[in-house]
Amino acid sequence: MHSNGSSPAPAPRSCSPERLRHLHLVAAARASAVRPTDPQQVADIVRVTVDDEVDTRTFKAIVLDVSADVLR
Repeated sequence: MHSNGSSPAPAPRSCSPERLRHLHLVAAARASAVRPTDPQQVADIVRVTVDDEVDTRTFKAIVLDVSADVLR
């Protein structure tokens, strides 16, 4: 028998500071190579790079940082 309540959402994955730095650098390098023209393209590149290894707030921070560098 199934319960009527919804199951809790899985907790966001947490990665080490070294792994986070690596993911950030890889996302920045990929974005630089692709030369995106808008923030959505940057977000897509970062999403593929981090692959659910970071929480939403960290994802947004990486997107903003990388965007600031590549969308000048």
